[in-house]
Amino acid sequence: MKRADHITLAHGGGGQASGELMKNVFLPAFKNPLLETLSDGALIDPPKRGKLAFSTDTFVIDPIFFPGGDIGSLSVHGTVNDLAVSGAIPKYLSAGFVIEEGFSIAELKKIVASMAEAAKNCGVSIVTGDTKVVPKGHADKLFINTTGIGFVPEGIDISAKNIIDGDIVILSGTIGDHGTAVLTRRKGLEFDTEIVSDSTPLNSLVEAMLKAEPNIRMMRDPTRGGLSASLCEIASISGKGIVIEEALIPVSVAVRSVCEILGLDPIHVANEGKLVAFVPSDSAENVLKAMKKVACGKEASIIGRVGGCPAGRVEMKTSFIGNRIIEPVIGDQLPRIC
Repeated sequence: MKRADHITLAHGGGGQASGELMKNVFLPAFKNPLLETLSDGALIDPPKRGKLAFSTDTFVIDPIFFPGGDIGSLSVHGTVNDLAVSGAIPKYLSAGFVIEEGFSIAELKKIVASMAEAAKNCGVSIVTGDTKVVPKGHADKLFINTTGIGFVPEGIDISAKNIIDGDIVILSGTIGDHGTAVLTRRKGLEFDTEIVSDSTPLNSLVEAMLKAEPNIRMMRDPTRGGLSASLCEIASISGKGIVIEEALIPVSVAVRSVCEILGLDPIHVANEGKLVAFVPSDSAENVLKAMKKVACGKEASIIGRVGGCPAGRVEMKTSFIGNRIIEPVIGDQLPRIC
């Protein structure tokens, strides 16, 4: 195995090989003044007003390259979106890499370049990080942890506890795209229409929404566990009942077809570029209009309302008579989906 072509245990040892990896792979891609100091931590000026938002996530997706993205861009989008739906303006990221011995440096450069491009598009800087190498067989290619810091403007308060009866539930677009894209690639399934992950940053969408209505009650990006898990968690925290309508939930024809073949329900399937928001009823149309002006919100739709069922429960009006109680899946329906 050529040291120049593949990751070796020496690359994680903190010596010359580690320095070469930093110099040849990470610094050229993530170049910025805070990172170039090569300190043990980045020194960041806090906001003069408002609050700090802080979020972290670890990405173990399989496969690491999938239709619509890769583990690199996904790791940036995932943390940026967690900050954004908290009402924050994402600013800085850290990146931690756990790399399996023997991993291709060419593929690592491709993933790092994807992260750098995603960070640029999101308006964030990767300012610190870490690399560890584990022996072959002790990991699966590459895992990435990203931690993000953002600034919450004064007056923004996103919390499930703010939700009241009558609030409107808005979904930013079609559901299930990411989970089905990854699953079909993982299983080698081929269909007439390729399903592409919806992995994308949501900060520009959130900015437009908060401009239209600063008093948005709550937002969440429905990743693992899909829309159902997010709604059930919000219902539990808020102590409110939530009723959504099946006919109003956007699902692409391709995703619906794959889910029917595989026995999956789209509301349980992971997303990586969607959000669900709870907004005051009198401003719902203004928020929806603002969302539709942003590329990742063009298919946004009102899907339900708070109230109309017992507290802490989520129900869905189906195409048939009566409501269906929505519960999150038990366990991991699609492991390593992000």
